[in-house]
Amino acid sequence: MSDVAVRVEGLTKEYHIGGLQTNTDSLREEIIKVVSAPARRLGKLLKGQATGAAELDESFLALDGVSFEVKRGELVGIIGRNGAGKSTLLKILSRITEPTRGGGIINGRVGSLLEVGTGFHPELTGRENVFLNGAILGMSRAEVTRKFDEIVAFAEVEKFIDTPTKHYSSGMTMRLAFAVAAHLDPEVMIVDEVLAVGDANFQKKCLNKMEDIGGEGRTVLFVSHNMPAVTRMCERCILLQSGRLIADGSAQEIVGKYLTDGLGTKSEREWPEENRPGGGVVELCAVRVRMADGSLGDAVDIRQPIAIEIEYQVVKAGYTLLPTFGLLNEEGINVCVAVDQDEDWWHTKRDEGRYISRAIIPGNLLSEGLFFVNTTMHCLSPIKTLEYHQREVVAFQVIDSLTGDSARGPWAGDLPGAIRPKLAWTTQAPLQAETVKAAFGQGVG
Repeated sequence: MSDVAVRVEGLTKEYHIGGLQTNTDSLREEIIKVVSAPARRLGKLLKGQATGAAELDESFLALDGVSFEVKRGELVGIIGRNGAGKSTLLKILSRITEPTRGGGIINGRVGSLLEVGTGFHPELTGRENVFLNGAILGMSRAEVTRKFDEIVAFAEVEKFIDTPTKHYSSGMTMRLAFAVAAHLDPEVMIVDEVLAVGDANFQKKCLNKMEDIGGEGRTVLFVSHNMPAVTRMCERCILLQSGRLIADGSAQEIVGKYLTDGLGTKSEREWPEENRPGGGVVELCAVRVRMADGSLGDAVDIRQPIAIEIEYQVVKAGYTLLPTFGLLNEEGINVCVAVDQDEDWWHTKRDEGRYISRAIIPGNLLSEGLFFVNTTMHCLSPIKTLEYHQREVVAFQVIDSLTGDSARGPWAGDLPGAIRPKLAWTTQAPLQAETVKAAFGQGVG
């Protein structure tokens, strides 16, 4: 049996927009339109404008020649901005719509959850909707009956299973819909934004269930705008842009590219000699984010240290300099500002030449998400001046996985905050003074 679960070759979907519009004109108005039509068409032709069907119909490519393969057991994230073609791709693979050209082949049973609650009827009870939705997804009545208790327990709606779903909250409906789809036991599961609703506990259950599906040798295609969820669950990611596949690789790499490309920033920025920021003493040459192995770090593991590297040219000797950088998160919050605290540095007057100042940010300190780097250079003596202040010159994405050895541990829910330090925890009976001292490794008081 082939190890390829999904094969997409040259997939193209063309949609037509516009078209004839229905109207309620009177007979007299219609006769006037018919009589005047030749003159109107001639006028448009003379102006170079489209006429006839061409003026009423316009097409665009929702997908344009997309090709890729997914092997059995892979959990693949599909990301891209609104209108990139993600949902169209999933609808074609789910056989909801047909491609214009090319095709997609899926080997095995498919389970799709493209819109939460699709097929649920508000007047039916949760029990009735489970059987109805199971039938829509291709499950037999015997199969639904066999898995019914497990589905209800997963959705956590036991008390309300015989209540009409019109009385359910959106979260309850979503949990029940996902529970049915997740217990379909498909060879390939196609999921579109199911984690957009739901509390942290249920998000963790969803992630764990999809990881279990992958661990059992089945395949998951996961579309989401929740980048932390994508990087936690998927090892591989596909990036779509304007209907085209523009990148396919590791989740950390592709998510980092998606986030930084859209903001016009990357993990390295260099200035040409004729355009370097500076105030006459120092010129900024480059700023970089490096990982422990020396490579540039568009996307970095939360557990690993990273270096912020500032390269500059001293063009006027005899000044004491203070290189500085600051971090902003994607919400614009100032996370920290770092200065060189080396005492020797504060008394050293620099000669002309090229320098690199580098600071190490330890692992398990920053939270997951996107961070921007500002950089500043001050002269401290013989006079105090500001040489340059550059905002958001580079950016990097911090990725937190579900490996269990970061500050997140096994918790898959939301952990807000600008930092996420991995702290030492102990749990004991009510503490005595000596126990507190032992916990700190030193005396207290």
